[in-house]
Amino acid sequence: MSEYVFPPKENYLDRIYGVKKPVIGMVHLRPLPGAPHFQSDGMQEAIDWALRDAEALKKGGVDGIIIENAWDIPFSKPEDIGYETVAAMTAIAERLKLECDLPIGINCLANGAIQGLAVAKAAELPFVRVNQWVNAYVANEGLVEGPSAKAMRYRSLIKGEEIKVFTDVHVKHGSHSIVADRSLADQTHDNIFFDSDVLIATGTRTGNETELEEVRGIKDNTTLPVIIGSGMTENNAEKILQVADGCIIGSYLKENHQWWKPVEQSRVERFMKAVNKLRYEQISHEK
Repeated sequence: MSEYVFPPKENYLDRIYGVKKPVIGMVHLRPLPGAPHFQSDGMQEAIDWALRDAEALKKGGVDGIIIENAWDIPFSKPEDIGYETVAAMTAIAERLKLECDLPIGINCLANGAIQGLAVAKAAELPFVRVNQWVNAYVANEGLVEGPSAKAMRYRSLIKGEEIKVFTDVHVKHGSHSIVADRSLADQTHDNIFFDSDVLIATGTRTGNETELEEVRGIKDNTTLPVIIGSGMTENNAEKILQVADGCIIGSYLKENHQWWKPVEQSRVERFMKAVNKLRYEQISHEK
């Protein structure tokens, strides 16, 4: 099967960010309404936390941010994600847009593709991340099916074709494709066939380094951009970004490298210094 059923896509990383190897900083949202750990006065806390982290990421030099309801633990299955989650994430996204002129993406856990698209449309965000786009997997939430067919029809329904879909080829925290009979190449082709715009290579858990073999295995089977979804650090940036087309980074930029802690601007600055050095070297080499 050829890679594209439809005409080849443009590089949406270039359109959204306009730089080589874009760095997308992660804002892990505090508990939102409906989540077990949400408190009666928690919405303002969630907004303030998100604004503080976004400011540190922007001042540190990242190219964009992505917001994720990471504190809504335990995560609901997609069909159980409530209206209150969509409303809260939309409200926070709108506040971030007022204070931060970077491109903002959305990841609604767990695997809330349709909910993420609703937020992105209402808040005019350029992309959503979906951790499992095709096939199915077993995770802490239970059996989760790839939502691509319903999500793409929903995107069409809300006239949201401008919203791009970034999809993990192998989802974190799960057993892939139930019986694991899909190779990395097959899984990559499946994501392409079901209309993904950008592919994500990731480690097995939040903060775990993405193996280079995983990145190369995906890159060898696509012409779509491939970015890193976990485990980026100042020390491995040169090695990994020689192969990958960009990255999403969260844990490493936090206090003690723990995702639930605040972003430290100094860590962001050091990481971006390493990335900018790599960018300069690549531009010089191309000349």
